[in-house]
Amino acid sequence: MKNKKSASFNLKTRIRILLNEEIALGPGKTDLLEAIEKTGSISAAAKSLGLSYRRAWDMVDTMNRSFKEPLVLGAIGGKRGGGSTLTPTGKQLILVYRKMEKKALSAVQKEWNLVESLLKTRS
Repeated sequence: MKNKKSASFNLKTRIRILLNEEIALGPGKTDLLEAIEKTGSISAAAKSLGLSYRRAWDMVDTMNRSFKEPLVLGAIGGKRGGGSTLTPTGKQLILVYRKMEKKALSAVQKEWNLVESLLKTRS
């Protein structure tokens, strides 16, 4: 008899902040902000997340247009290359967004426990 492996279930909250029909901030954009902060570059951040540069740039443009202040500032390329940095607002929004995710997850924990108890435990 084969050893059956137990299934593993997780709950992940997905918060999206919309400005009209555009996603001003969500999980993907927050991941991108974190990657830009880590790498100092939209291009390197895109690569680390498996995004095209164009897609990452469009996401940054949407975020910068959606908030009162830009979240990402870029430098023109050249001998030393370009680069991007987060503004204080960009850094603050990462922290606030991640806090919102944790609170949302905590708010539905009781219901999640019930759903989890109803899921199959063997695959």
